[in-house]
This record gives sequence, C-alpha cells and structure tokens, in this order.
Amino acid sequence: MQTVHRSEHARISVLTPHLVRLEWSPGGSFEDRPTLMVVDRDLGPVEVQVSEHAHGVEVVTEGFHLSYDDRPFSPSGLSLQVRGGVSNYRSVWRYGEEHDPLPGTARTLDEADGAIPLEPGIVSRNGFADLDDSAGLVRGDDGTLHQRPEGTVDVYVFTHGRDYRAALQDFHRLTGPVPLVPRFALGNWWSRYHPYSADEYTALLDRFAAEGMPFSVAVLDMDWHLVDVDSRHGSGWTGYTWNRDLFPDPPAFLADLHQRGLRVTLNDHPADGVRAFEDAYPAMAEALGVDPATEAPLTFDVTDEAYLQAFFAHVAHPMEDDGVDFWWVDWQQGPHSRLPGLDPLWALNERHFAELESTGRRPMVFSRYAGPGSHRYPVGFSGDTIISWESLAFQPEFTASAANIGYGWWSHDIGGHMLGVNDDELAVRWVQAGVWSPVLRLHSAASPFQTKEPWRYGRTAARVMTEQLRLRHRLVPYLYTMAERATHGIPLVEPVYHRHPHEEAAYAHRATFFFGSELLVAPVVSPMDRRAQVARADLWLPSGTWFDLETGLRYTGGRTLAAYRDLEHTPVLARAGAILPLVAEDEVGNGTPAPQHLHLRVFAGADGELVLYEDDGAPQASVRAARTPLRLDWSARTLTVGPVEGAADVVPPRRTWTVEVVGSTGTTPVVLADRAVTDAVTVQLPADDLADNPVRELVFRFLDAAHIEFATKDAVWDVVTSGAPTPVVVSELQAMDLGGAVLGRLTELLTAT
Repeated sequence: MQTVHRSEHARISVLTPHLVRLEWSPGGSFEDRPTLMVVDRDLGPVEVQVSEHAHGVEVVTEGFHLSYDDRPFSPSGLSLQVRGGVSNYRSVWRYGEEHDPLPGTARTLDEADGAIPLEPGIVSRNGFADLDDSAGLVRGDDGTLHQRPEGTVDVYVFTHGRDYRAALQDFHRLTGPVPLVPRFALGNWWSRYHPYSADEYTALLDRFAAEGMPFSVAVLDMDWHLVDVDSRHGSGWTGYTWNRDLFPDPPAFLADLHQRGLRVTLNDHPADGVRAFEDAYPAMAEALGVDPATEAPLTFDVTDEAYLQAFFAHVAHPMEDDGVDFWWVDWQQGPHSRLPGLDPLWALNERHFAELESTGRRPMVFSRYAGPGSHRYPVGFSGDTIISWESLAFQPEFTASAANIGYGWWSHDIGGHMLGVNDDELAVRWVQAGVWSPVLRLHSAASPFQTKEPWRYGRTAARVMTEQLRLRHRLVPYLYTMAERATHGIPLVEPVYHRHPHEEAAYAHRATFFFGSELLVAPVVSPMDRRAQVARADLWLPSGTWFDLETGLRYTGGRTLAAYRDLEHTPVLARAGAILPLVAEDEVGNGTPAPQHLHLRVFAGADGELVLYEDDGAPQASVRAARTPLRLDWSARTLTVGPVEGAADVVPPRRTWTVEVVGSTGTTPVVLADRAVTDAVTVQLPADDLADNPVRELVFRFLDAAHIEFATKDAVWDVVTSGAPTPVVVSELQAMDLGGAVLGRLTELLTAT
C-alpha cells in the first residue's frame, strides 16, 4: 500500500493502478491492520504521479485521476475520473453520490418467489465501483476484534473500467483468495427436511443405486438430533445429540455412508447453545466452569472465545471424528451480536472453516452469505425459496451476478423448497438448471408430497432427471478443473458480459452465463408451448462457432438467439475447439473418485487446450496435484493427451481415453485403451471437415413430436424439403400462421449457421 497523501484527518493510498483507498479519521490515526473483510493491502509497487497544490492534491495512475481538496470528504471536494475512455461523462466517481454498480448477491433467498434486490458488486458499466469498509471490525495482533472510532471513513474505489476480471482479481488480492472446494462437493447432494431413520436412509440409497442415480453428499436436516425436548429447556430447533430412536449407532451409520462413497453434513441451528439434555453437556459445562448438576444452559455467544473453544473441543470435533465431514450452519437470527459490527453468521462461517482445516481436512462450511469477503468460506446456502417458475427464472441470474462480488459457490434448493404445486415440467427444468449450477443439491420441505426422488414424478420426468443426475457426475473432471481455476479469481459461473463487456446484448441476457472456460448455458426457466412441445430460452451468443452440447447442431455466433428445447434438452453450447473431459458412462456411481476411463468430447473447427486438474484432496496448502494437458490441433486433426505433470500417483497409473469429435463428418469415437498416464498419447482424428447441420432430421423430429394438425405438419415438411434457399423457406413458413413457438423452433433450426 503506497500512501500518496496524508493530512491531519485524511489519507489516500494507492494499492494498484486501478484500486485506491480513501480514509478519513476524526482523530487523525489511520488503520493498517487487517479487518474482517480486508486481508492484505500490500499489493505491490505502483507508478503514481502526485501533485500537491494550494487547493489540495491530484493523484494520477494508469487507471484514474483523483482530485481532493484536503477538506472533509464531499462530492464536490473528492472525485475520481476513470482513465481509458470508458465514458465521456459517466465515468466520474464522486464521494457520497449514489452510483450504479452491477448487482452482486444477497444474504439469502428465504421465502423468495422470484427476483429480490441484490447488494452491489465491485464492478460497473461506468468503470468504477466502491467498497465501504468504514464499519469493518479491525483484527488485533492477538486475533481480537476492535471497533473503529465513530466517524471513520474507509472506502476502496475500483477503477478498472470494464475489465471486470481484473477488478475481481484485485478484489481477491485485497480480501483473500477463493479456496479450492473439495471434489466431492461437485457431485449430487441429497437433502430433505424429513425425520429419516438409519434404515430408511440406507434403503433410500439402495434405491438410488438401483435406479442408477449417483450422489456424493448426504445432507441430514435437523431431525438427526433430538427435537422433542422438555419445554424447560426451550425448543428442539438447536441440538447436538443424535436421536437414537432413529439412529441407534451413529458412527456405524456414518461409516456406511462413507463406504457407499458419500460425504456427510449435518444441519446445525446454533442459536440456542448447548443445554443440559445434550450428551456433550457435562464435558462442555466443566470446560466452561459450570457445575453440570445445575443444568444451567450454556448460552451461545459468538463473541465468547471460551464457549467456542469448548464447543469445538466437546461437540463438533468429536462428531467429525465419528464421520461428520462438514457442517450446515443454518443461522437465521440476523446480523447482531454482543460486539457491534460482528455478524454471528460471518463469525460462524469463518470459525467453522478454520476449525475444520485445523483437523487436517480440506475445509468447507455450508452456510449463508455474510457480506463481501464471504467467498473465503464456501459453500453458500441460498435458503428456502418458493416452488414456482418465477423462483427458477431468477436463480441463474442470481448465481451469475454473484460473480460481481467474487462469490462463486452458491448452492440452491434444486426444485424449490416449499409451497407451490406439483409440476413435472418445472421439476425437470430445475434439475437441468442444477446440473449447470455450482452445486446440485436436491432439497424439499417437511411435506410427504414435496420430496424430490425422481421416481415420484411421471415416467418421462423421472427418466430425464435420472439422466441429468448422471450427467452431473460425468462432468466432475471438468468441474474440478474449473474449481481449481476459481482459486485464481474466475468463478465457475460467470456472466457473459465479463468476457464481452462492450456488447450491449450481453447485459440484456443476464440468465445466460459461461460455465467454466468451455461452455455457455442458458437454462430453460419457463413452461413449454403445448402445441410446439418446446420451451423458449433467449440468449446472446458471442461471435464464433458454437455447437449444441446435446444435439451437435452448429450455430454461428455474434447474435441474439431464441433457442427452443423439448423437455429432454436445455441450451448448453460449446465453442469450437472446446475440450470437455467426462467420466465414462460405465464408471458413473456414488462419490467423485478420479476415473480410470475418461470420455473426451472435442468440438471441431478450431484449436483448443485444457489442462485437466486432479489432486489428493489434502488442504490447499499441502495439496499434491496432477495436471494432464489436453491439446487439440484442428489443422493437423490431432488430440494430444498428457503426459501427466506433477504428482502422477494421485491418479490411476493407466487410463482409457475415449475421444469423440463433435461437429465433424467423422463421428466414430477413437478409443485409447490402458495407456500409462506418464506417456504422451497423440490421437489422429478423422481428416474430415465440419459436418452440415442435420436440419431435415431435426425438423422432422420436432414436427413429429409437436401437437399440431397433421395437415400443418405435411405443409411445413413440403416447404422445408422443397430445396428452396433458406430465406425463401423461412419466408414461406412465416406466411403460414404457425404460432410463435412452432415458427421459432423451425427458424432456429433453419438459420443455425
């Protein structure tokens, strides 16, 4: 941090060419210690021009020109012009004025039925955004937290123009990096608010396995613990003692889940503390100097270090030793504690994460968002939404927008949580959206009619949901590679405007997002047209060549697209040259182990490269990683796999690679069986050109399924097969009064390239 101006009450510090810190201190003392949010301000040297004059100071860097009159901060006396031609008149930040940043995220979606207001991000189309840490608690050298003097101003201004990725990189340098989530977090999670017994739960897992539905995380909601307690102790909302009527042998139950390839999290409502009926009460009471015979409640207080130490020593860690892998911290009591400015949610997230890390595990906490900087403690629990199309429609935008505040690991209640009506189509679309979410966690409220087992729906819905759950586990090699990339500041789910900040259409389609480096997704979030039997999803397709992941249909980008999909499909597109590593279909099952057989889907038409990331699962500081380069040379029609770099022993020593080219006339997969991962293997791909889109086949399939008159189908088919140029065919179809969705799908197919 480079201080460029200091007066009696003001200090201006430049952290990077595009990030400046502005402080006002009534008492004339300035703060250099970390805060809850800010981890590091020493971000390297910066070239700065400073001009002191009678009316104040001018500070100029590559990114901004700041003017300050050396008086109390005001809109007229403290301003900053973003350099680089972002805007001639809108790129001036003034202290105290309202600005228009791009939206970030929110603490929770509890009871949301559609869109809700979002807190601001740290990027904007005007080229600047600010982050206020004036009320942020300061960390003392001994770890204690301290309030700021009243009247303190501590504001960071980001002046990165529309280089949103660069702004987020500076944000993460300032507030700390994104941790590497455990690989198991990327598979399917099963959760339900229901008083399962051990036998019922294992029978459910047996049924999932028989149906071919893989899972990696078992979530036990609050009924794992005693909930019917003596009224003198209060309610049973908080609890830490297994209900042995349901789980007679908890360690054996947890061991069985681990044997099946699942990790386990337990719901924790911590607000009521530890009371006399709990198994851990005697030991914890003694640790706190309380006579257990008094049965005095051990009151939860997130500011009480003695309570926290006793809780982890006598409650959380022993249960983790028994097999609990991480905690679902379900804090709902608001942002206040005995220390003003300390949000109990923030403190719980931070402490659970650190305590789990101290046990030698890769840490993770499942909890709500507690404000900027919360990205350090993934994964986020977005809360209890209403089951409705409106809720589904908002979730892709909500997830993508969170990238604007550096928060990339949201977990939603897939299928919605409560109320609503039974709707097979809505359930399927939500699972499809869940596949392309950071975390796929099925969940439902305490109703026997709302559970999310696919077989509880119609035959078609059950089949499609099963296929989607299997697809999610096939995607884990790609997902984990992108999770490692996220530690460098690029989230898995990224708004399209992050990569195309000057394209107006990118901002208009906020439910369209990049899913890692290779894919673009626009989930279907509205009901299908009953005549056409397809639903519409609007997206903006960046320039270049794109392929539909499921059908191989090729699109030319640089345009807005109305995509229509039947119940079995959702718009997911891969750019030309993309490489998508998947678990082979025959290896899909519970858990997320490094596969022996990988299926590589490569997309024709351009060169591409992806480095497959795998590791030993250790904490990030000591992780041993293996990286396998995958390189597509389209002009030479070759794909080179490996050799593995780094810790080769964390992956199977020999692998089978199945290579499939999408979009080429040569479609037969190439199988490389039983190859040593330490060897480089080059696959000679078919020397074919890009395949023509199978327009007639797709049109026939669409017409065959559509609920329209047979005479209309025949008339459309005659036009499509007439041999006329595409503009003529589209014009004739437009004159036939087909209806919006029917005409829309036909137009999409005919004009894809």
